[in-house]
Amino acid sequence: MPPEPTNGRPVGAALVVGGGIGGMQAALDLAEAGIKVYVVEKKPAIGGVMSQLDKTFPTNDCAMCTMGPRLVEIGRHRDIEILTLSEVERVAGQAGAFSVTVKQRPRFVDEAACTGCGVCVASCPVRNVVQPVEPQRIELEPRYREKVAEILARHRSRDGPLMPILQDINAAFNYFPEPVLRYVAQETGHALAHLYRIATFYSAFSIAPRGKHLISVCLGTTCYVRGSERLMEQISELLAIKPDETTPDLQLTLKSVRCLGCCGLAPALTVGGEVHGRLTRRHLPAIVRKYREAA
Repeated sequence: MPPEPTNGRPVGAALVVGGGIGGMQAALDLAEAGIKVYVVEKKPAIGGVMSQLDKTFPTNDCAMCTMGPRLVEIGRHRDIEILTLSEVERVAGQAGAFSVTVKQRPRFVDEAACTGCGVCVASCPVRNVVQPVEPQRIELEPRYREKVAEILARHRSRDGPLMPILQDINAAFNYFPEPVLRYVAQETGHALAHLYRIATFYSAFSIAPRGKHLISVCLGTTCYVRGSERLMEQISELLAIKPDETTPDLQLTLKSVRCLGCCGLAPALTVGGEVHGRLTRRHLPAIVRKYREAA
């Protein structure tokens, strides 16, 4: 951008190409130095590859724990302007007086009026594929039929009951059997793909069978540095299963979580709603035995 004289000194703007984690931090550093910053990103949103990661080395923290504060700060900073769906076409000039030509693709949405409601995504004729109609009605097996019918009847008169229905089904069966999801889609009128999106997004839900008791071992930063990874290895040996697996008797499921919110008790794990903190390897056999006997 061409410089503008201020108090006898030329002051211009900076252009950051790429809105990944490196570009985000560079933009923040420049803006904090008092320089107007333009961030050019060819994708619809900033974040880059890191936004697609589940865990980051070496602590296994989620990527959003690192990116979230930067995204908020960039969005609020008055000296940072984000140009998405954009690419640099030409750079001319010399050091201190560059002129940059940026090509921005149309978004077809008024960004000033956008509230993030998602209606445009749901109505997009390009992205959406019509769900095929089932050739015949789905009838549930007797082991599912009575409980699912009772749950649907309980929520039938409520507005927007899908999430409570799924929560109750998850509580009843500890996971979502495929026939049950298909039956709920049929009875509620929601697309089956929509139900699967919810079932696979929330960590509290599962489409694979889970045990009666869920053992969640915290691998967040505080627990990790205090040895929770070794606790996970020992519990895996005691149960003869790997993380995200269930014992053959469908009584115990082992899962890792990023934070339990009880860092003062690190390392910690939960079984159901019960928290076990300040653990060492010698505590684990008794905990496993307790819930096996209860089952």
